Amino acid sequence: MKFDLHTHHYRCGHADGNIRDYIEAGISAGLQVIGISDHTPYFGFEEDQAFPNTAMGKSQLADYVQEVLDLKKEYAGKIDVLLGIESDYFPHHAHLYKAALDSYPFDYIIGSVHFSGGYSIFDPTRWDGLSEQEKVATKSEYFRMIGESAKSGMFHILGHIDAMKSRYPEFSDIEAPEALDDMLRTIADSGVAIEVNTSGKIKLCGLWHPIDSMLERAFHFGVEISFGSDSHVPERVGDDFELVASKLREIGYTEWVYYKQKQRQVVAL
Repeated sequence: MKFDLHTHHYRCGHADGNIRDYIEAGISAGLQVIGISDHTPYFGFEEDQAFPNTAMGKSQLADYVQEVLDLKKEYAGKIDVLLGIESDYFPHHAHLYKAALDSYPFDYIIGSVHFSGGYSIFDPTRWDGLSEQEKVATKSEYFRMIGESAKSGMFHILGHIDAMKSRYPEFSDIEAPEALDDMLRTIADSGVAIEVNTSGKIKLCGLWHPIDSMLERAFHFGVEISFGSDSHVPERVGDDFELVASKLREIGYTEWVYYKQKQRQVVAL
């Protein structure tokens, strides 16, 4: 059975196509389940759409939800359309996000850390001039925040947990084994899954999120795995699904999961 829980569309301002385009692409790719998971609004800002090229506006959220629910009914029997969303994790604003998202019937919520230490995780200039010790501290703080997001109880799946390497491939070479293990142990204890996110292949790093060695450690700690293409164009829906499944079997996984009506669904590998 094939599924993809991480897809975006035009409302976020940096993806192409509408929701129907991604559903049709999912059918063409042989998916039985597709999750729509555009970026949450920035609830911690007064503006309706604080960052138009990053996330939808607060006023768009209800229409987004309704459109997915309508398409879920329309495509019933052809493909199972799930209502998801990708939420940022800002500790000081977590209560705002939780209150807003609890108002809607999401099948699942992907929690992603996009900001750490005052910088976007995708900003390569944050590494300029840092000593090796400071680089370890930066990586460790990023992993700590991801672990904290797992403990928050807000999320079912954690998104792209080594996405700092997207535009700074050297991230993977920074040695922070204790921070990595602490994060993965926390995730496992929290009962939250991580996704294998194949969008990293089209970034500067050229690799899925997370890298194979992190998946091996995740298996060691009993972390559950889900799948997301993180597609921002319909053509990438389901991208590398079979390759990811093969890699997970090689590591030792026998199943992976997705969420429907916030309930864990197990799929054999």
